[in-house]
Amino acid sequence: MPDPVHILVTGTTRGIGAAVAAKLAARGARIVGHGRKDGDGVIGADLNVPGAADALWDAALARLDGRIDVLINNAAVAEDVSTDAPLDEWQAVWSRALQINLQSAADLCRRAVQHFEARQQGGRIVNVASRAAYRGDSPLMWHYAASKAGLVAMTKSIARGHAGKGIVAFSLCPGWVLTDMAAQTLSGPDGAAQLNEIPLGRAATPEEIADVAAFLALDAPASMTGASVDVNGASFVR
Repeated sequence: MPDPVHILVTGTTRGIGAAVAAKLAARGARIVGHGRKDGDGVIGADLNVPGAADALWDAALARLDGRIDVLINNAAVAEDVSTDAPLDEWQAVWSRALQINLQSAADLCRRAVQHFEARQQGGRIVNVASRAAYRGDSPLMWHYAASKAGLVAMTKSIARGHAGKGIVAFSLCPGWVLTDMAAQTLSGPDGAAQLNEIPLGRAATPEEIADVAAFLALDAPASMTGASVDVNGASFVR
């Protein structure tokens, strides 16, 4: 039997990450997940703490017998903050978004590239970004859009810089997804307006996002490297 693909996925305790981990496991991959606390198949790491992502990589590598073939950065935070908020609150929200959504992903990508180069067998990176990276977000979410735009730009840079070594990288850019967190907004007073701007008429399911993530992690041709794949019901097309 062929050796299973070894994959580290961040943010797997719920929503998109849980669906991605389940899909990849069903495809026969060997998965190490991540959450804020240790659990069954999950390594605990608070990615808001500098250095936590680096420690997460080391722990995952040990659990996967010294080999990681695919990194999927899914963990993210999305908090509202108004431009009228006090400066310390404004900066704290920005700091968390940039640390968790971008810096921790960058730290993991760095370790992945180093690992793939050392093994000389290539590897794959899938970074879960957002349509907000391209179209922006609400007045309360500048930081979220900025962090996801940075994630897309970083992914393209990895693809351009390392394709010759067999290292490929993709961005996955969802719109609204029916996670527990999104359901609160979509069932609230602004929910109808949010859904009305989706030509498909509904939000994506976590399983739909997982299908695309699994394709990028396992099946996408190398010539797709650098691509950003939109999964947003045509609410943003480019």
